[in-house]
Amino acid sequence: MEKNHQHSVEYWKKLVVVLCFGWVAIWIYRTVLTPIYPEIQASLGGISDAEIGAIASFYYLAYCCMQIPCGILVDKLGQKVMLAGGFSLFIIGTLLLASAHSLSLIYVGSLLAGAGCASFFCSAYSLSSQNVPETSRAMANAIINSGSAIGMGIGLIGSTVLVKNMNMNWQHVMFMIVAILVVMVAVFLLAIRSHQSQSLKAEEKTDQAAAGKVPLSVMFTPKLCSAYFLYFCTCYGYYLIVTWLPSFLQTERGFEGMAIGFASALVAFAGIPGALFFSRLSDKFSNKKVKILLYLEGAAALLLLLTVMAPNTWVLMTSLIFYGLLGKLAVDPILISYVSEQASPKSLGRTFSLLNFFGMSSAVIAPTLTGFISDVMGSKEMSFIMSGALVAVGACIFAVITHRSKAREVATA
Repeated sequence: MEKNHQHSVEYWKKLVVVLCFGWVAIWIYRTVLTPIYPEIQASLGGISDAEIGAIASFYYLAYCCMQIPCGILVDKLGQKVMLAGGFSLFIIGTLLLASAHSLSLIYVGSLLAGAGCASFFCSAYSLSSQNVPETSRAMANAIINSGSAIGMGIGLIGSTVLVKNMNMNWQHVMFMIVAILVVMVAVFLLAIRSHQSQSLKAEEKTDQAAAGKVPLSVMFTPKLCSAYFLYFCTCYGYYLIVTWLPSFLQTERGFEGMAIGFASALVAFAGIPGALFFSRLSDKFSNKKVKILLYLEGAAALLLLLTVMAPNTWVLMTSLIFYGLLGKLAVDPILISYVSEQASPKSLGRTFSLLNFFGMSSAVIAPTLTGFISDVMGSKEMSFIMSGALVAVGACIFAVITHRSKAREVATA
C-alpha cells in the first residue's frame, strides 16, 4: 500500500511539471511574433497594423471556437489522445506559418495552430482535478499556470535576440518552435497515463448522464454571468499586453533591441510570484475571494492606464511589473475557485468551458481592434485606456451583482 501511495504522489507531481511545460510551449508560440511585428510587416510588403494584428486574432478565434467541442472530446477520448492529437495539429499549423510567403497562408496556419492548442486547457485541468489531492490543487494549478509566464518571457526575449540582434529570419524561429512541439508530443505520450480504472469510467459516465439533465440556466446565473464578463475584461487587457506591448514600446516609447523583449517579459515573470501568492491566499481566506478579486482588478485597471500615461521609463517599467504581479495570472486561481463554488457539481466542466470561452473571446477581439485603432489614430494609447476602463467596468458589475446576491441570500435566510 505504501509503494502504491508513493507512486501515486509521484505521478501527480510529474503531471504538474508536464502540464507546466505544455503551457510554456504554447506561450512561446503565442508571444514569439509580437516583438518582431515590424520585421514581419516588412517581409510581407508593409501590411497594416490591423492586418498584422489579425494573425493573433485568427489563432484565438480557432482556439476559442474549439473550446467546448474539445471539452466534449476529452470526455470521450481521454486527455492523452487529445493532447497528442491537438499538438500534432498545432505542429502542422506552425509548419505552415513558418513556410508561408503570403498573409493568407499565415492566417490559415494561425487558425490550425489555435485549433490544435484548444485541447490543452480542458485536458490539463481535468487531469489535475482527477489526480492532484484537493489540499494541493490550487497551488498545483498555479504552478501549471506559471508555465504561461515562463513561455511568454522566453518567446518575447528569444525572438528579440534572434531576429533583432542576430538578424535571424523570423520564419526560421518558427521552425525552432516546431522542434519544441515535437518534443512535447513525445512527452505527452510517454508521461501521461492512457487508461483509467473501470470504476472511475463508470463513475464518470454516471456523472455525465446526470450532467445532461442540468438546465442551461444553472450555468448562466447572475453571479456566473458577472464572473464570465469579469474574465472577458481581465483577459482583454492581458492579451492586449501580450500582442501589442512590444510594438507599442518600440514605436511609441523608443525602446530598441533586446530592451523591447526584456521590458515586455517583465509582465510575465512578475506574474509567477503573483500567481503562487494569491493562490495560497485564496485557499487561506476562502470567504474573502470577492474582495481580493475586486482589489486586484482595481489595481490592474489603474496600472493599464499608467502604462500609457507614465511620464518616464522608470514609471512605465514599474507599472508593467506591478501589472504582471496583480493582473490576470493572480486573478486566475481565485476566479476559478470562485466559479467552482457557484457552479453546479453536475455541470462543473461545462461551466469552466464557458468561463474560458468568454475569456478567450477577448483575445479574438483585442489584437485586431487595437491594430485598427492604431491605423486610424496613429497611436495605441487609446487601446490601453479602453482596456483599463473595461476592467473597471467589469469589476463594478461583478461587485454590484455579488453584493445584491449576498443581500438577497441574507434577507431570505
